[in-house]
Amino acid sequence: MSQARWLVALDVDGTVLHEDGTLTDAVRDAVAVTQAAGHEVTLSTGRSWESTWQVIEQLGITPEYVVCANGALLMQRDAAEPHGYRRAHVETFDPRPVLDRIRDHLPEGRFMVEDADGFRLYTDGMLDWNLEKARKVDFEELSGAPATRVVVLSPDHDLEDFLTVVERMGLHQVTYSVGWTAWLDIAPEGVNKATALERARDALGIPRSQVLVAGDGRNDIDMFEWATAEGRAVAMGQAPDEVQDAASEVTGSVEDDGLATALRAFAAGA
Repeated sequence: MSQARWLVALDVDGTVLHEDGTLTDAVRDAVAVTQAAGHEVTLSTGRSWESTWQVIEQLGITPEYVVCANGALLMQRDAAEPHGYRRAHVETFDPRPVLDRIRDHLPEGRFMVEDADGFRLYTDGMLDWNLEKARKVDFEELSGAPATRVVVLSPDHDLEDFLTVVERMGLHQVTYSVGWTAWLDIAPEGVNKATALERARDALGIPRSQVLVAGDGRNDIDMFEWATAEGRAVAMGQAPDEVQDAASEVTGSVEDDGLATALRAFAAGA
């Protein structure tokens, strides 16, 4: 392995993809340039694998590892498996206590739970999500198996109100992050994008000083703090202030293809 090889881990929504889910030629080409320069380019996302593999194919990359479910799922390349990857490491937790606590505070909330095999159970109102390998159930059925991830939506709250409600919940024994809107993403305690990326980095034998990550959400903050200890973290221009503060540099917004700008500068040695 060349000492110049970096692990480059990219968030998906709001970083690689625009808000409407489109991938521009500018970003695709910049990713290709970065990979052609000899770097290990991968994705690090809160998405399930079922809604991540298509992005891998769109980008035309074949990383050894892919981080999904905010770090609770680490996929590894395996040509014998569907879409060329297998579940290499899975972290789970009992979702019942956290679901019951959240419902006490958000009785009108909408819920989705993903199990260790990627199957999802969801309640009424989650129809905007990718629901491949999923089944609609009553709330009481959500806690039937260990979960890698719990997603909660509360469309009746604006973001500031939602942040206040989440603070009141006093969620413990789990890791959670709040999205751009009234959206809560919950993972097993101590699990986040950084923990999975460290596992991948170690397996690949890439030095800590040669990692670059890019993202735009609050669920990227742990990943940024991990990367900036010795490497680099790029925040998108539209990221909240606390996300930008955790990064080592800020690029343009997703609408301006800021990721393409950052990757081209990186691949050129800037």
